[in-house]
Amino acid sequence: MHRPPAEGCALDDVILETQGLTKEFAGFTAVSGVDLKVRRGTIHALIGPNGAGKTTVFNLLTKFLEPTAGKIVYGGRDITALRAPEVARLGMVRSFQISAVFPHLSVRENVRIALQRPLGTSFQFWRSERCLDALNPRADALIAAVGLADDRQSTAAELPYGRKRALEIATTLALEPELLLLDEPMAGLGHEDIGRIAGLIREIARSRTVLMVEHNLSVVADLSDIITVLTRGRVLAEGSYAQVSGNAEVREAYMGTGAVAGHA
Repeated sequence: MHRPPAEGCALDDVILETQGLTKEFAGFTAVSGVDLKVRRGTIHALIGPNGAGKTTVFNLLTKFLEPTAGKIVYGGRDITALRAPEVARLGMVRSFQISAVFPHLSVRENVRIALQRPLGTSFQFWRSERCLDALNPRADALIAAVGLADDRQSTAAELPYGRKRALEIATTLALEPELLLLDEPMAGLGHEDIGRIAGLIREIARSRTVLMVEHNLSVVADLSDIITVLTRGRVLAEGSYAQVSGNAEVREAYMGTGAVAGHA
């Protein structure tokens, strides 16, 4: 897949970069010298076998972990020393940073709560219904954008798993991210839901940059502009799906099963 960059974006416009990113845990090096460049207006996938360091990289980028060494630059600004909430306010938001949805609130109420944060009225449950009703048009637009218009009055607990994931994405979009980080968005989804969420990610990426960790290689092949392959905490290869799937070292890292080439 080779999409044109988002309007107004150049292919060489780097929104997120790491330099020598390293994380050690009590003598064990989970991430070692990772240099990563995510270009604005692309869908960039981070893949690799289990234990490759993908989630640790995500945790470092979003400051859930502090790096042992290295540098993180977002939008031309060094954010290595910033805390997670500060990074989110700059526009780099991880899919679960609004946390799981509130199960006993409606779909619309969940999205309204998320919408309060950019307005500086975050999580004011005591505000009057009339005041919060002003958020309904924007909430309903986000709900419709993720395909949940018919479910807006349902409680989150009533939603099937795939639709709950869509609601989580809607609450994340309410934070108006410039760069959206998705950690295994297809995990636990059935075939129909995978198609729905993949379509949603493609639509989101029309106006945002997406960095995702994903095990479903069919999804990676279909959605991604650039793929970075990690193994044992290091970058093994980077390029288009055709480039990385044809790399002998990448195939070996996936245990020689042909999984990469075969979209397993």
